Amino acid sequence: MDTPDTLHPRPQLTRPRWSSLDGTWEFAFDDADAGRTEGWHDGRALPQTIEVPFPYQSERSGIGTKDVHEIVWYARSFDVPDGWRDGELLLHFGAVDYSTEVWINGRLAGRNRGGHVSFSFNIAPFLKEAGNRITLRVEDRQDPCQPRGKQSSSGTPVRIYYWCTTGIWQSVWLEPVPALRIDALRMPVTSPDGRLSVEVRLHAPSSGWTVELDVLDDAGIKVGFAQVETQQAVITLDARIDAARPWSPDDPYLYDLRVRLLDEGRLLDEVSSYCGLRRYEAKDGQFHLNGQRTFMLMVLDQGYWPDTNIAAPSQQALKDDVEWIKRLGFNAVRKHQKIEDERWLYWCDRLGLLVWEEMPNARSWSLDAEEALLAEWERAIVRDAGHPSIVAWVPLVESFGFQALHRHPGQQAFIEKLVLRTRQLDPTRLVVDNDGWEHTNLTDVCSIHDYTQPGEKLLARYADTIATGQPPLKGWYKDKPLFLPGGQWRGQPIVLSEVGGFLSEPEGLDAPRDRLFDYYGSVRSGDELLARYRDLMDALARMPFLAGACYTQLTDVEHEKNGLLTFDRQPKVDPAQIAALHRDLLTRPR
Repeated sequence: MDTPDTLHPRPQLTRPRWSSLDGTWEFAFDDADAGRTEGWHDGRALPQTIEVPFPYQSERSGIGTKDVHEIVWYARSFDVPDGWRDGELLLHFGAVDYSTEVWINGRLAGRNRGGHVSFSFNIAPFLKEAGNRITLRVEDRQDPCQPRGKQSSSGTPVRIYYWCTTGIWQSVWLEPVPALRIDALRMPVTSPDGRLSVEVRLHAPSSGWTVELDVLDDAGIKVGFAQVETQQAVITLDARIDAARPWSPDDPYLYDLRVRLLDEGRLLDEVSSYCGLRRYEAKDGQFHLNGQRTFMLMVLDQGYWPDTNIAAPSQQALKDDVEWIKRLGFNAVRKHQKIEDERWLYWCDRLGLLVWEEMPNARSWSLDAEEALLAEWERAIVRDAGHPSIVAWVPLVESFGFQALHRHPGQQAFIEKLVLRTRQLDPTRLVVDNDGWEHTNLTDVCSIHDYTQPGEKLLARYADTIATGQPPLKGWYKDKPLFLPGGQWRGQPIVLSEVGGFLSEPEGLDAPRDRLFDYYGSVRSGDELLARYRDLMDALARMPFLAGACYTQLTDVEHEKNGLLTFDRQPKVDPAQIAALHRDLLTRPR
């Protein structure tokens, strides 16, 4: 099995040869925006150093200032390993926030806009025999119309917002590839009865190709095979696996895949991947996994760390967080306002954790903001659609960036457009149109954010829903309507997708209290947290209409100290006791 230290940065499309460029880079702030005019991409040395992939605002970067700098530059030299010049050489970036220009040896190789998804360029045409050099210019404006996620637009943490992230925050790596090659894989069918379809997209013209698929079990034995002779550059291979073993959180079984591209019998390219066979659907107001009713017991995960901010401090840290969620007894996670590193999704696949994937949103609306959100969201879906752990897509949360949504038909139409485009790219998963409130008619899930407490008060709020099955007309926050004008609940699963959020009281009577205390409850000790948590779980168990719930949250983040774990991942209460409460909730008759 892969370990965090050996795991490929793109686990669902791997080749054996790749090389990390993480480590020490040269760095510079460019507050005067002079770098382009002065030609900083010409190979000159930059005055500072930074540890990639940590953003300059983090301690691990070696810089650690929290001051806002909207333009930064990176540079480093590199050598091309022997034997890597036969085809093309891809330079991959996991994520760079926000607008990026890349030069190789002083020549512009490409641009990217979007701070949360991966991108790459073929840099072979720009290479020299030796002494090659990469230079990046990254622009990250404090623009409220830019998809920002949980980054404070003021640059200072307040309420539910944290320190900003600028520049490289995921791995950078090189990969030698054939000029004619496999570009991407999709798995539109992964059925628990053993049916598997793999869509292969070629970086090649429509011509005469042979494409082969091997399906291997965990012992490396071939259990499925398909071959297609085609004139197309997009090919679907259908395989059948006898005595198939479905994927689930209780048994996260994965099949390995090998895909080969041949031209008249000559092997051009081979890639490895994996899949899980599972079916997830909403039916009769409940979720079903592989035909079995499954209560969605989630925890909210922000994906921040004390000394690295939005970047993971190590690949082991990504695995550790998934293991903590499993240890606490959750079967699912809602990754909040973040497109996480692909290696985190790998561990959700490998260890067995259902995922709601959520797009980082902007804070203000404009037509350009709509375009930026949609463009980046589309790329996230295309990148991550092969992960069996993902069961729902969430393009928008709490109307972030769409404050006039209830009275603005154009904004409402755009949210519907988001849902329809998501389904076009991936028709196999549920779509939560606007998590929390103000749903359109198109949402697959009726999700509600509600921090009412204690349990008896929460039950009283939903007394009519318990009696009738109908969700309330208004939400918990400022009487936000649950559905937009013209929309209504049509039997979708009802999920309390944010509950709890018990904040640890600040030490000392005079310690400052964040405005979050106006909305969330508070506790003074681990014993009190456990008691409040037990009360909440008991209330949720008495709501027969519920299809799922999500506790806020996994870890403390900065001043938002409402995690089951501290910011440095220490449990506030015995994880076994939390897991026992979860087992009781999941096994009670509903």
